Amino acid sequence: MDAPVSRHAPERVLVTGGAGFIGSNYLRWMIPRHTDVRFVNLDLLTYAGNRDNLRDGIENAPDYRFVQGDIVDGDLVRRLFEEERFTTVVHFAAESHVDLSIVDPLGFVRTNVVGTAVLLDAARRAWKEAPQGDDRYRFHHVSTDEVFGSLGPEGAFREETPYDPRSAYSASKAAADHLVRAYAHTFGLPVVITNCSNNYGPFQYPEKLIPVALLAAKEKREIPVYGRGENVRDWLYVEDHCEALERVLLQGVSGRTYAIGGRSERRNLDLARTIADFVDAELGRTPGTARNLIRFVADRPGHDHRYAIDCARAERELGWRPRRTLEQGLRETVRWYLRNDAWVEGIRRRKEKGLLK
Repeated sequence: MDAPVSRHAPERVLVTGGAGFIGSNYLRWMIPRHTDVRFVNLDLLTYAGNRDNLRDGIENAPDYRFVQGDIVDGDLVRRLFEEERFTTVVHFAAESHVDLSIVDPLGFVRTNVVGTAVLLDAARRAWKEAPQGDDRYRFHHVSTDEVFGSLGPEGAFREETPYDPRSAYSASKAAADHLVRAYAHTFGLPVVITNCSNNYGPFQYPEKLIPVALLAAKEKREIPVYGRGENVRDWLYVEDHCEALERVLLQGVSGRTYAIGGRSERRNLDLARTIADFVDAELGRTPGTARNLIRFVADRPGHDHRYAIDCARAERELGWRPRRTLEQGLRETVRWYLRNDAWVEGIRRRKEKGLLK
């Protein structure tokens, strides 16, 4: 197939949530590859935001700026648009842990819905003279496959799948997706949306399944698995995701949605067993040591059974496909966490001091 056509050439990029897991990996992917582009990272530094994710080379990049602030702060967001004259927004900032959305649903509505609306309105006002179809500007909204609800044993989510969110988290992300499309329809705002499957890899805050299981296996603590471990997720290595996001930003069709997945479905129990085995192998332990630590715990309320993504559009239109199998990505992830004790301990020290949830 022919190389995809470049449609958008970013010059000055606002990245929201760039100190979080996916956002920081995105900046680590983009900045070395786009040295002529200015990147401004707006992050509130909540518990999951960590500037240590960016210490290695990014914070000293010549055309990079960090701003600590809230995307809900309209005055701040408008001021940044005036100062920096952004041509591009890549919007990661969100509350993203489903368990926390059960405890504090209104906090998720505030950040994920109101925050997205503030950003959209600032972009609309800044780019108001851009005609329809003008690719000088682009608002890239990074979303989740959880907006589509839950699958049975067959099938996969596609860009046209009807929305059916089941948690406050997924409902707030669905609302944000709808706002993005509404601004595109009503105001002609040039937007793209990506809905991704579960990410994993370096710098993920240890509240999600893979880092929780990995660190528990390392430290010979119980490895918690919800219910009977039958829930199925599609897993996407974060760097593969960042490459897809780059292609969508540069080459995606304005107004279009792209589903991004790893084509790597696993039951949670099987995933925990694989992680346990890889940790044992890396540490030179007797096979099965960590598997014996797996314990079933009370299931999450409303736990969706299965997610899977058909990413044929991204593969066909953008020439993208994930580079790693799940096994390859898990091995890389295990090795990263085992070799980065200082990063893990930094999080634990902040948590002990009451700086984190």
